[in-house]
Amino acid sequence: MEILINNHASKPIYDQISTQIKTQIMSGELKAGEALPSIRALAKSLHISVLTVQKAYDVLQRDGFIETTAGKGCFVSVQNQDFYLEEQQKKIENHFLEAIEIARASGIKLDRLRELLNILYEEE
Repeated sequence: MEILINNHASKPIYDQISTQIKTQIMSGELKAGEALPSIRALAKSLHISVLTVQKAYDVLQRDGFIETTAGKGCFVSVQNQDFYLEEQQKKIENHFLEAIEIARASGIKLDRLRELLNILYEEE
């Protein structure tokens, strides 16, 4: 499992870790039941605090990506990918509804909103 940390990013380190692990799980790179590195081992390999890794693992567990077994470690959950994607789609829809309300109130037309979405989506 490879994790890359950018100390100059605006995104917190724990968020960078959890996002990268989520991506690896969703892509199938990390398989259901596969063990993750221990909190101490990952912290040592990334040269960061164990508290930061703990926070990342807490986020992953809360979101259903990993399961923790006392004394054994953390493992990739046998999670339904469709359920996760549906949950993410609901979050996106809520943000879109908010953006649409703002656009309508501001007189921004749908074509301009689509153009803005395309620009933002393609931006790295």
